[in-house]
Amino acid sequence: MKHERTPADVAQRQRSLRFSKLPEPIRLKDAVEERPAVAHDSVSGAYNPDWWLIRMGGL
Repeated sequence: MKHERTPADVAQRQRSLRFSKLPEPIRLKDAVEERPAVAHDSVSGAYNPDWWLIRMGGL
């Protein structure tokens, strides 16, 4: 009794070759970038210690 190879068998073989191993691990330092969101502008005097009070409608 001879078994004939069908297209489903070929597709199954391709899937098993593709998904038979786990992907390579990624180092955490390669996945994270740290930098300031906005540079502080000390020249124009943009800092206002009462910003939260003005913004929240307290004044």
